[in-house]
Amino acid sequence: MRLDKFLKVSRIIKRRTVANEACDQGRVTVNGKPAKASYDVKEGDVLELRFGERTMRARVVRVTEHALKGEAAEMYEVMP
Repeated sequence: MRLDKFLKVSRIIKRRTVANEACDQGRVTVNGKPAKASYDVKEGDVLELRFGERTMRARVVRVTEHALKGEAAEMYEVMP
């Protein structure tokens, strides 16, 4: 699944266009490397997102095409 779609489906970022822009601006890294929106997300990848001063690290637990609101948080685990 594309990185921008994963960010939207998992509800880390609300809109796919916003996720796409974050990737284009270099605010999203996967396994320590800047990633494009078209990057193919796999289980075990470590995502790092920068929102201004705040940084969020998350490990991809599972990749599914659709997720209900309650299941979205189960797609990743937040890392310290």
